[in-house]
Amino acid sequence: MSTPRHRTAPGSSYVATTKCWQGRHIFQIPEVADIPIRTIFHYRDRHLLHEFVVMPDHLHLLVTPAVDASLENFIKGGSAHAIHKQRPQRMEIWQEGFYDWTVRDGDDWSTKVAYIRANPVVAKLVTKPEDWLHSSASGQYTLDPAPERFLHLPSGAKALALHAGTPGLKPRPPKGREP
Repeated sequence: MSTPRHRTAPGSSYVATTKCWQGRHIFQIPEVADIPIRTIFHYRDRHLLHEFVVMPDHLHLLVTPAVDASLENFIKGGSAHAIHKQRPQRMEIWQEGFYDWTVRDGDDWSTKVAYIRANPVVAKLVTKPEDWLHSSASGQYTLDPAPERFLHLPSGAKALALHAGTPGLKPRPPKGREP
């Protein structure tokens, strides 16, 4: 049976999750965990990046991809190549395919943001989301703002979505974290 093809609708936002090959903890090494982050930021000119977390064995993104873009290529892109270039072993990096969820509304948006940010805490890797350095919650990265349709959120959720960047500027990581 073939893997179902993922379709992206123009202007839609998605939470995408991809796992490491056979559940390996490839990204437990900080230098290796930085590689998918650099890859994500390398392709930022084609996509809006709202949230992300690189866990030891998987990756979550909240992204609004370009109309003609493949989410899988964006997620995995050149990261496997860059890892192989940096590390001598030639093992598989990513499982085939990924899981995606189309963000439906403001409540769904705020739930997904909270889920991505809480991932390292739930996994007991840190006690606060901002302590996980391989995450947008760390505050080291400038992100794209939530799409306008998600800015009309219920009270309490609005602040969560509005943290993510400055409209009109092309976000880049701060100095010292340049990918």
